[in-house]
Amino acid sequence: MLTVEFDRLGLRSGDRVIDMGCGAGRHAFEMYRRGADVVAFDQDADELAGVLELFGAMKEAGEVPDGAEADIKEGDALALPFADGEFDRVVASEVLEHVPADIQAISELVRVLRPGGTMAVTVPRWLPEVICWKLSHDYHDTPGGHIRIYSDKELIGKLENAGMTFEGIDYAHALHAPYWWLKCAVGVENDKHPLVRAYHQVLVWDLMKTPRVSLATRLAEKAMNPVIGKSMVLYLRKPDAELG
Repeated sequence: MLTVEFDRLGLRSGDRVIDMGCGAGRHAFEMYRRGADVVAFDQDADELAGVLELFGAMKEAGEVPDGAEADIKEGDALALPFADGEFDRVVASEVLEHVPADIQAISELVRVLRPGGTMAVTVPRWLPEVICWKLSHDYHDTPGGHIRIYSDKELIGKLENAGMTFEGIDYAHALHAPYWWLKCAVGVENDKHPLVRAYHQVLVWDLMKTPRVSLATRLAEKAMNPVIGKSMVLYLRKPDAELG
């Protein structure tokens, strides 16, 4: 389940990219499949081990173009171990809402992006997230959980203050918003609740079926994304260096 649209990001084969806070690697895998040289970055060594294993399986299965490379790197989002301007593209999906020092993390993302490069940043959208917080304290008050709710204006402002140029906004995963509202209402850990199980089966069905088979749910989600899309997706560009 991808949140970022890589065509909109401008991703091209051969680009050097970082997926910061990659988690299980969903965006890193797609960028690798498209021929990018990918660094999957996270602080969770166990998650990274699984990502590296799947990178190897993808290459062995011939799922990636010749010449594409992928690797993992464990570290701190507040001190990225990379040179200034090292990456053509930067992805940070569902990360910043977990980071206390988000301005410092944003500064690091901007630093490692080359002038003229592009960035995609996704976070939970304000309205669906507010509803989740009001329905359940346990939804966000967990170790490593969400510590803030961004408005679009706030996050765009922080990224622009760090030197980025805002290019567009999108919303994704509207079908997931009611699912999480339901979980928050019955207990976020109560996965055996019949309504939660039934809704989850629909989401899995939609994910596993081809777009042609699940056309109705895809069209429904596309129509609802502008209203209740669970994720907000920002696309930005780092201005070219001024010629001096």
